[in-house]
Amino acid sequence: SQHLPTLRRSIGYAVQGIGLFPHMTVEQNISLLAKLERWSTDRIQARVAKLMELVELPHAYLPRYPFQLSGGEQQRVGICRALMLDPPILLLDEPFGSLDAITKCEIYREFLRIEQVKSRTIVLVTHDLREALKLAQYLVILDAGKIIADGRCQDVIAHPSHPKVRQLCAAQL
Repeated sequence: SQHLPTLRRSIGYAVQGIGLFPHMTVEQNISLLAKLERWSTDRIQARVAKLMELVELPHAYLPRYPFQLSGGEQQRVGICRALMLDPPILLLDEPFGSLDAITKCEIYREFLRIEQVKSRTIVLVTHDLREALKLAQYLVILDAGKIIADGRCQDVIAHPSHPKVRQLCAAQL
């Protein structure tokens, strides 16, 4: 349908393995969707600058290519790209899976800080229950495509009603 591109651009998407275009600079990666939306150059530059500041990346990185950045820095660029159009929904599909523990903690802090700047819906897909509990307010646990538990994090963990949820809690917490 003709409305799919509009719907798609209302969702910021960050994936495992970062998903940056290797042939594009940091600035080109971040600003791609805004250019497709035909934003003015001034508006794009202002938004890119604000996002780089938000994730604490120096503006000197803008002409660099992804291979010139660390994994954590690349992940931050991916976050900037996901936030470029200021979407009301963020979909994070295993975005932290390939990061080391220290970088994960830094990125977790970034997301919590971003959430405080502007409230939005964030859907986090992860196999790591501890990660979900650090970042989520509401938890949905799936098994073979079916919901086996859902609710406020503390409620799901405190009263696991499904055997697989109890097993997951015992294994990961």
